[in-house]
Amino acid sequence: MKRVTGLLALGAALLLAACAAPPPQVVRIGIAGPLTGPIGHLGLDNERGARLAVEELNQRQVRIGGRPVLFELLSQDDRADPREGVAAAQRLVAAKVNGVVGHLNSGTSIPAGKVYVEAGLPAISPSASNPRLTRQGWRTAFRVVVDDSNVGRLMGRDVGAASFKAVAIVDDRTAYGQGMADAFVAGLRESGAAPRDRFFTTDKATVFTTLAQQITQAQADAIFFGGMDFQAAGLLEALAQQGWQGQFLGGDGICTSLLAKARLASQVLCAEPGGLVDDQGSSAMREFRQRLRTRFGVDVQVYAPQAYDAVRVLADAMQRAGSADPAQYLPALSATRDFPGVSGSIGFDAKGDLLAPVVPLYTYRDGRRVFARLVR
Repeated sequence: MKRVTGLLALGAALLLAACAAPPPQVVRIGIAGPLTGPIGHLGLDNERGARLAVEELNQRQVRIGGRPVLFELLSQDDRADPREGVAAAQRLVAAKVNGVVGHLNSGTSIPAGKVYVEAGLPAISPSASNPRLTRQGWRTAFRVVVDDSNVGRLMGRDVGAASFKAVAIVDDRTAYGQGMADAFVAGLRESGAAPRDRFFTTDKATVFTTLAQQITQAQADAIFFGGMDFQAAGLLEALAQQGWQGQFLGGDGICTSLLAKARLASQVLCAEPGGLVDDQGSSAMREFRQRLRTRFGVDVQVYAPQAYDAVRVLADAMQRAGSADPAQYLPALSATRDFPGVSGSIGFDAKGDLLAPVVPLYTYRDGRRVFARLVR
């Protein structure tokens, strides 16, 4: 009888202890970007990177303020459309997420940023690079890529120092494409060079025959394209049909595996401004790529490492602040320095930009992207 009573007492004690243990705090991370449409593959790449980070944080059983937390990822499709971007941001705010990774495009990140600043909700873009995102005095806006003014300017200086006779500029009239092209022109002029011609398309264009003819007739031996990968591939095909030969340049928007099989791929030089990558010997990046491939069965497209890092930077700031409340951890996020991201060391300046921008350039050989050199 005493044994039964003792067992009952022990069971009751264990039950009370279990009841006394605080339940995990749910911390919601929102992610927004195009999950459908022509660049849906890039938005899904971001989502996979963010999801992997959330899963790994949960495996580590992270605590914030001494309390166990369970991270959840809430995805929103903004279709790369500014109005949809605002609607997606409003849905994330209404869902009371604790932080946001996004958006992918500059054209959606900037209007959505107004929603986040009004809500006091930190948002780290893994890919939006238009300078305006962090030039409006928003304390809630951050990014883990180099902004266009630095990417384009550094590439323009690099090209201007080369021996090209006629440099043509093409942009898709989006916030990203035009901003990148303008910065490239500024870099050219810093080096004492200037563009020969400037041409325009739209982010909806799919036929580039006329544009390729105009570029060929202008005898351009270098082209800078401000736009996205699927259009760059179409323009390269049209240029190949015209027999064009020269250097085809662009920013991170074109620097994806989609160009690996494009005609003239070996003449491409593109930037991925996320920091030092596996081509420079980063074991962290190589291991990340393998984990992503194992988890999802696909390779990194472009921005998955930055989305992964953005989630981890948010979680790190919450841990340092001891709170997942945006108002409480925002100062810690702003003070981030030397965070060991897989995409490189992450620290923010007063605007929310990276403190030490480094831009790796890539080209394509034998159906794969390969490292070319760094520009600083």
